[in-house]
Amino acid sequence: MAALRQRLVEFAAARRWEPFHTPKNLAAALSVEAGELLEIFQWLTPEEAASVMSDPERAHRVHDEVADVLAYLLQFCTAVGVDPLEALAAKIERNELRFPVPADAAEPGESVAGVNSEVDDQPL
Repeated sequence: MAALRQRLVEFAAARRWEPFHTPKNLAAALSVEAGELLEIFQWLTPEEAASVMSDPERAHRVHDEVADVLAYLLQFCTAVGVDPLEALAAKIERNELRFPVPADAAEPGESVAGVNSEVDDQPL
């Protein structure tokens, strides 16, 4: 992860893009790229969406958009000083507190109810 972040920093620096890589601009670019990923699936049925990766052209688009989203997220994290892996780990820990596994835990794929109202956060 660190090597990819450094590679993105060097890529932008070589092109003198640093002045444009503000937190606001990077957050906007991240949103645009996430929208482009969504666009691939926008009007598909659940069945069609599940088979997107079996179509080479669509699969290629998904790979490209995932790469764009991740690149802008990493650049944003660099700009604001957030370690994305630490942020994710902390979020999972908060969600584990907020959504405890019930004593009669459901089988995988089943819906489980139960929210710890003492933890004020949104789930992943």
